[in-house]
Amino acid sequence: MGAMDGRVAVVTGGNSGIGLETAVGLARLGAVTVLACRNAEKADRAAEEVRQRAGTDQVHVVRLDLADLASVQTCAKEVGGRFDRLDVLVNNAGGIWSCRHTTAQGFEQTFAVNHLGPFLLTRLLAEHLVRSAPSRVVNVSSFGHHFAVAGMRFGDLQTERGYVALEAYGRSKLANILFARELSRRLAGRGVTANAAHPGPVRSGFGMDGDLRGISGWGNRVVRNFEISSESGARTSIYLASSPDVDGRGGGYYARCRPGHMSRHARSGAEASRLWQVSEELLAGAGFPAPPLPG
Repeated sequence: MGAMDGRVAVVTGGNSGIGLETAVGLARLGAVTVLACRNAEKADRAAEEVRQRAGTDQVHVVRLDLADLASVQTCAKEVGGRFDRLDVLVNNAGGIWSCRHTTAQGFEQTFAVNHLGPFLLTRLLAEHLVRSAPSRVVNVSSFGHHFAVAGMRFGDLQTERGYVALEAYGRSKLANILFARELSRRLAGRGVTANAAHPGPVRSGFGMDGDLRGISGWGNRVVRNFEISSESGARTSIYLASSPDVDGRGGGYYARCRPGHMSRHARSGAEASRLWQVSEELLAGAGFPAPPLPG
């Protein structure tokens, strides 16, 4: 019997890197594992790899493009329709881009893909998480949240006044922590815990598909020589998704399966509350209102 037998876990970006290894780890523990990915062909190949490595047929694929909120809605509807419960949601997918891009709804891509899309997906699936409680949400953040030295910069969330890739990325990773903390606070007593994970400097495909150019791309290639494996990087996500050590413990930030050091901004309850409100306003303004949390 596995520790997660009968439970359903959704892993976004589960077709490669940390996401793939997280999916393998959860499947090995007995979870019905769902890979939510943008590229269906890559997702199908990844699902077969997970099945082979974990020795289970309980691996499924749903399509998810976090750069399009319509796709986020469709994904949530499909998950809710295909599975009668949801025990774990791992918001793993994300990216970093050298130049400023915008999404289908006109949002700056780093903020939208790394935070706004996962925020909507989680809100759409919150009812399923509450119904399946005790359940867990894991946001894959990063030590890079310390790069956001000025916090969320609410006056320029779309980074229209000068785009710097690492700063935009850092703010999105800060948003992952703030969202986890506020979600855990708002769902207190409902059996849903939310935490953020720093996977460590992982040697994966992150930033290697032409997303980073120039000095940032060169630097990304150089540091790969000093990075850890994706399997090692997935350990904290798997720990937060499955370990009894964190039963009922939410609002944390973990690195190497231990509480990590959050920046001053990441510890701010006021910043977390404001990000929640602003995120709701942005989604509503784009025509994709987040449903209220289950009462």
